[in-house]
Amino acid sequence: METVRQIALSFPVVVFSVLLALVALYWLLVALRLAPVECFEHDSLKGDHLASTLVALGFAGVPASFALTVLLVLAGAITLGVELAVLRWLPLGLFRIPVGVAVLWGAFALASPLAGGLCHALHRWFHRHAPQQRRCLLGEKVEVKAEADADGWATAALVDDPEWQVRLHGKPGNLPHLGERRVLVKYVAGEDAYRSVPVAEYREARAHLSRLRLRQGRGGQGGSGAAASS
Repeated sequence: METVRQIALSFPVVVFSVLLALVALYWLLVALRLAPVECFEHDSLKGDHLASTLVALGFAGVPASFALTVLLVLAGAITLGVELAVLRWLPLGLFRIPVGVAVLWGAFALASPLAGGLCHALHRWFHRHAPQQRRCLLGEKVEVKAEADADGWATAALVDDPEWQVRLHGKPGNLPHLGERRVLVKYVAGEDAYRSVPVAEYREARAHLSRLRLRQGRGGQGGSGAAASS
């Protein structure tokens, strides 16, 4: 037990000891119906928040809380493996902190594509067993199955799950067209419908925001532009 305690409290494993304890507490509250599964979701991908960031990383289709849990579990497992195989046998001393930070970065870098693939494989399960989770569909690609009517209403099916259909409500100048592929970007709860944009337009917007953030990180101007475009 003493060895387990030492490993759990060693850096960088202690980071996941704390985070996974909080995650376990959160899912306990979800099981007791004291916390929602869609805890971090917003009605729109507009703006910088956890859900939009995870969608940009490829975690669309599942609740952000679930995606974050999978990411933390995999990154924690990788970090624990490195600790057991390498770090605990080295006399690192004060160098344990910079080495631990590098291990954390590498663990998340390795875990991200694995977690993204696992979440992608499980998103159909959420469609079938948690249909009330509507906001986690934001970022999903859909194919329009019918031309929009005079009021802008149309139906579409998820590209990765054609059996699951959603309602689209377009605005003049941005109406869905039969056979078009679009990305869900906003959920309107009062209508139980989604706003969407063409796939090409969505990619261009993401690329534009990435360039703006890169410029801001280098100390360039463009803060007001980023706010306006988001």
